Amino acid sequence: MSNTPRLGLPLLQAAQAQKHVTVNEALTLIDGLGQMVLLSVDQTTPPGLANDGDCYGVPAGAVNEWAGQDGKVAIRSNGGWVFASPARGWRARIQDRESEAVHDGSAWIGGALALSANNAATVHEVVEIDHVLSAGPTDTVGAALPAGSVVIGVTGRVTAAIGGTLGSWRVGVAGSDNRYGSGIGLAQGAWVRGLTASPQAYYGDTDLLLTGEGGDFASGSIRFAVHLWRLNLPS
Repeated sequence: MSNTPRLGLPLLQAAQAQKHVTVNEALTLIDGLGQMVLLSVDQTTPPGLANDGDCYGVPAGAVNEWAGQDGKVAIRSNGGWVFASPARGWRARIQDRESEAVHDGSAWIGGALALSANNAATVHEVVEIDHVLSAGPTDTVGAALPAGSVVIGVTGRVTAAIGGTLGSWRVGVAGSDNRYGSGIGLAQGAWVRGLTASPQAYYGDTDLLLTGEGGDFASGSIRFAVHLWRLNLPS
């Protein structure tokens, strides 16, 4: 056996010269794969500048130093790259998606909470949106609630104080304009944590509706987070 069965770490061989090279490669792999953070799983070209320890999921069609390494984890080491083959059940943080992911044996599934034998997945996501208010009695955050999702709730924080003639505001959707909160403050730092009595399914992209209470919006900005589930089909 020349590699360990689980992580594929290189093993020292009897009477091997330059043992430190093999040991250092194994330590590099352990350092990259433990508490794994993948900077991206979509980037096909290796970065021109990278720090030792940076990790990427290599997508199909990768080029240059990653050519022929599709599906592997690339770990920057000593100015080059070492590679590991992920197995079903491995977990990682995908940094540019701000998502936890599980490997299904062929690809990374972001936000997967449960995975069936044929890769049907229950996926949890948090979609974050920074919204600058437009002047008027109401405003919308376009397609904030994505099609095919089950929304657990919406949270938000005022990131720049809301100006205008209103005394407070509410957030919901057309036909239920306070579904996710009402009487919300105007000052920077004011927040809303809107839970539905039952998780709400949205079959098409749906706008969040913001309504001024007692007057109109004039200025300000709000950071929203939509907390949702999605159901991925089996293969």
